[in-house]
Amino acid sequence: MNNRVHQGHFARKRFGQNFLNDQYIIDSIVAAIHPQKGEAMVEIGPGLGALTEPVGERLDALTVVELDRDLAARLQTHPFLGPKLTIFQQDAMTFDFAALAQARGQPLRVFGNLPYNISTPLMFHLFSYTDAIKDMHFMLQKEVVNRLVAGPGSKAYGRLSVMAQYYCQVIPVLEVPPESFTPAPKVDSAVVRLVPHAVVPHPVQQIKTLSRITLEAFGKRRKTLRNSLGHLFSDAVFAELGVDATLRAENISVAQYCQLANWLTANPVSQEE
Repeated sequence: MNNRVHQGHFARKRFGQNFLNDQYIIDSIVAAIHPQKGEAMVEIGPGLGALTEPVGERLDALTVVELDRDLAARLQTHPFLGPKLTIFQQDAMTFDFAALAQARGQPLRVFGNLPYNISTPLMFHLFSYTDAIKDMHFMLQKEVVNRLVAGPGSKAYGRLSVMAQYYCQVIPVLEVPPESFTPAPKVDSAVVRLVPHAVVPHPVQQIKTLSRITLEAFGKRRKTLRNSLGHLFSDAVFAELGVDATLRAENISVAQYCQLANWLTANPVSQEE
């Protein structure tokens, strides 16, 4: 028997599908999400409904975004969930979460077991909607969760850490072993809670500038800032901002990256060099 067939559905590699089937883990995740009636809950990639069912049981209405046409159709005809669901059969990467929050009249609570192949770009997409989101609970590759929570000086600290922590408070919730899934992935997973800051601790004038600086710095993470960002900042500017130009990208705090971004926004001439 092909172990990739689960509840009569063939797991599709191109969608990165791994179906959660460990009841203890499912209960723990639902308890962490703590869904309440009246909240605008949105699930990304419900799959076979491992989380959709227990979360849906506690709600009167639930919105789901599912790319796989077959899985969306299954949910539509689900005996008790069907009537509660609003199903968007589309790619979450193109979904307008702000429009949904506006339609629901409140910030969204987003959750899901995210496909490994799109988890990072999808989070960047969601960060652009943090004004419309109350919180997010995601099952991700453990390595991605480690990157989300990492602080300066750690190997896992990178562009994702800086951007996630700019927008959100990041809280690891629980670890999930491979055997909790069908088919079992080759990696460990973990659940993380992301809570958008009510007030961003280190606001930047232009997020695209912060995005650019972190991309360039971490793109050459083995080099010192003087080498990776020297075309944008002189030694005098690094000194003025209190940033040590002899350090590498992974040694610079979120607050310092925001400082660099704001200086560059105010002094755009240097970008032409």
